[in-house]
Amino acid sequence: MAGFIAGRLAQAVAVMLVMSMLVFLGVFAIGNPIDVMLAPDATQEIRAQAIAAYGFDQPLYVQYLRFLGRLLQGDLGASFVYNIPVLQLIGSRLPATLELTLIAVISATLIGVPLGMYAGYKPDSPAAKAVMALSVLGFSVPSFWVGLVLILTFAVTLGWMPAGGRGPTVAVLGMDWSFLTAEGWKFLLLPAANLALFKLSMMIRLARSGTREIMLSDTVKFARAAGLSEWTVLRHHVLRLILVPIVTVFGLEFGSTLAFAVVTETIFSWPGLGKLIIDSIGSLDRPVMVAYLVLVALLFITINLLVDLAYALLDPRIRRGRNA
Repeated sequence: MAGFIAGRLAQAVAVMLVMSMLVFLGVFAIGNPIDVMLAPDATQEIRAQAIAAYGFDQPLYVQYLRFLGRLLQGDLGASFVYNIPVLQLIGSRLPATLELTLIAVISATLIGVPLGMYAGYKPDSPAAKAVMALSVLGFSVPSFWVGLVLILTFAVTLGWMPAGGRGPTVAVLGMDWSFLTAEGWKFLLLPAANLALFKLSMMIRLARSGTREIMLSDTVKFARAAGLSEWTVLRHHVLRLILVPIVTVFGLEFGSTLAFAVVTETIFSWPGLGKLIIDSIGSLDRPVMVAYLVLVALLFITINLLVDLAYALLDPRIRRGRNA
């Protein structure tokens, strides 16, 4: 296991190096932030001073090496627009996106897996067909349309929920959280439901297909022959065997949702990372864009490593294979 972890860490370092290079080159190619930062009537002398001050007059490889050196020291620079360290800016927006993502993905998993298992256990029942119809709806309807319908129904027509914003927060460990207040939950529910719909559909289909496959296996036949109840078979055999793919999807969906909750955060004016990156692209705030994409790459690499470790814990065959 130690050799496996060491190998994966070495791969992670190599992937991060390549990703930092691609991110830096990609962001460098989308435009000159000086054009946004300075007024249109700025003189050439002022432009030249600004370009020199930010190091944009240096060759591209020099700019990248300086960026890489700062990155290794944990310094991702300062925002051109907000004039504060990028890590501080991202850290101030991270709790909003993190709590929204956790609520959406966890609720989708806790609801979707039992529904999917039921649909796989009794595939011909009317309830199972209704569950599968719900999953088709979740896959087919665009998230921005669902968000607008939720706002129109529950905020505008019924007036039960606020249409946008984050609402009151409580500071814990230096970070602000909405889910710790009753009023904050009112602001959380609509964007979390919008974000969770696609994840719910995915979990339903994944659990259903796994259940259908395992119910026909010898494991279930032997368990039934041993006199175990159907509830015991589903809980101790079926659920345990479908946990490996569910853990994979949970990890990857958590990472992708945390990194790319752009549409939901924009529709509901949620002050998280998604809205921050959209605003940064519009203002060509290069340090924020580079830092965001580098941190997203690091997030996915970390999640993949954790998923592999979870595999070894959940499946003894994998653990024996690693140690062999």
